[in-house]
Amino acid sequence: MYVALLAVLKTGAAFVPLEPTAPDALLRHVLGDAAPALLLTERRHLVRLADAGPAEPVCLDELDLPEREFVPPEVSPEDVACVFYTSGSTGLPTGALVEHRNLLAAYAGWREVYGLTPADRILQTASLEFDVFTADWVRALGTGATLVVTAFNLTLERTADLAALPALVAQERITVMELNVRTARRLTDLLAATGSGLPGVRLLTVGAEKWYLDEQLGLQRLLGGDTRVLNVYGLAEATVDSTWFEVRGAAAAEGAERVSLVGRPFPGTRVYVLGPQATPVAPGRVGEIAIAGSGLTRGYLNRPLDTARRFVRADYDPDGKVLLTGDLGRLRADGVLEFVGRATTVVGPLGTDRATTVTTRVKAAARAEGALRAHPSVREAAVVEVRPTPGKPVLVGYAVPTQGVPEGVDGWSLTQYLLTELKGFSAPAAVVVVPELPRTRAGKLDRAELPLPAPPEHTAPRSAKAGGSRKGGGKAGGGAGAKDAAGCLALFLTVTATIVSRALTDTFFPGSTDLSGVPGAYHFWFGLLYFCECAAFGAGLAFLVLGLPSVLRLGRSPGLSVLTYLSVFWLLANWWPQDNLYRLTAADDWPRETTMVYVFNIPLMLAAVIVVIFLLRKPVPRVVN
Repeated sequence: MYVALLAVLKTGAAFVPLEPTAPDALLRHVLGDAAPALLLTERRHLVRLADAGPAEPVCLDELDLPEREFVPPEVSPEDVACVFYTSGSTGLPTGALVEHRNLLAAYAGWREVYGLTPADRILQTASLEFDVFTADWVRALGTGATLVVTAFNLTLERTADLAALPALVAQERITVMELNVRTARRLTDLLAATGSGLPGVRLLTVGAEKWYLDEQLGLQRLLGGDTRVLNVYGLAEATVDSTWFEVRGAAAAEGAERVSLVGRPFPGTRVYVLGPQATPVAPGRVGEIAIAGSGLTRGYLNRPLDTARRFVRADYDPDGKVLLTGDLGRLRADGVLEFVGRATTVVGPLGTDRATTVTTRVKAAARAEGALRAHPSVREAAVVEVRPTPGKPVLVGYAVPTQGVPEGVDGWSLTQYLLTELKGFSAPAAVVVVPELPRTRAGKLDRAELPLPAPPEHTAPRSAKAGGSRKGGGKAGGGAGAKDAAGCLALFLTVTATIVSRALTDTFFPGSTDLSGVPGAYHFWFGLLYFCECAAFGAGLAFLVLGLPSVLRLGRSPGLSVLTYLSVFWLLANWWPQDNLYRLTAADDWPRETTMVYVFNIPLMLAAVIVVIFLLRKPVPRVVN
């Protein structure tokens, strides 16, 4: 296989790697899309390739060619070397046209950051169809290092015994290896359980999916200071890897279970975080990650429209072109790139409204996923959008419990935990406990295979519906008991503030509630009015203390929600001081009348307008694809 790949490159042609064990539908799609001139394979695979189209099959295990002199053709750096098909996690796989110069630029970056030398022994763990496979042998042959191919496939063979990996590493004296996130998590569990390590491995890189900082720190501690553990980020469209982050020597950071740091660009690569108009935003703000530099590929095979949408003009970049990744991130003040989440609907420059909505959705899902991961009984988590009912997407969490939890965890208690932890804002509608998260062939989360949550009437246990208590893991709370407690507290605050305001009236507004000049038939009605003003003031104070989570839970934007929360407080609480002051003000005291109009009446109008806008505005989707 390696000889065949090099032979294709020497002829000036481009190769399209196909995994023989891939599903028939995937093989047909790639072969139909790429339309290769030759199909290099082995006799045992021909039966599966019977409908491969006009491509001429060449069985490498049956070749008997005479030796003859080979005259290398003219090949330029801009010629296509290979076509990397994407993993298809957001649709049908598409082919990225990788040029010779792209592979050379990527190799130069790996060599510098990884410190590759001829003495290295690189372990090949990826499958032929994935871009990391090509990256491994390019790194080895470009450096003069040794490439060691595993007898088992760690990406596709999900049941492969990972316990054989440390022995293989020791036997083959491996110094450099790359794993996907799923395998890295399995390796962490194995090393923690056995107390063993990977002696001799000086560099371990992990990529292909969101890897959290606490996981990276944990694996670094297990492997020790002699091993560099890197979190790498990149896309096939930018020749595999674009950024890297190292934690060696770093201490555990607060909130590490909620963030994923992917670091700084490889040499020759530039990374931007873009706002709604596809221009860079200030550090600290969330936007779409864009990649530029010498690793940027030509575009997509047979897809000019997708190429035009994703590979866009950029006046701020030296080359004038960037790749829009569809991922969201933020550049921190120290220049480190933080990966926030995947926004599959982000393609091309967005208008302000749509970009804000997508960013809010992704941030909400990332926040909820981080909170779910922080639960002590949760080993792995995902928060995604599902559609239990057509046209009605909801945010749902999926949790894999930690091993050894005595009573396990249940979805209801985790849902209540998130409601408490997130204070109702952007909390998933439900949490589903699963033994494992479903994975694609590339080892990434397979959203299409996630189970739908149970209907709402089946999500809470019987005792909880009846108002009884329920033991839950972590800080799970809420439910009927919590609502009853909140209601009692609101009533207590309202009554207390009503009594206090009545008592303070004579102190701050002496004579304002004097009924001596009111005809007796109207005494009751004016007395009731004064009491209602004090009660509204009390209700406003209670809402000020307890109302924000309820407003946030309704799903509008955070800024509008806070303004509405303050407006409702003002609509309730202002009547007591306002009417008391008006009753004490002479009708011709125009300076005081004018002041009160602007202090009380104008804000009342604005508050009413804000509440109307809040009611008319559609909730911000609390979901992410």
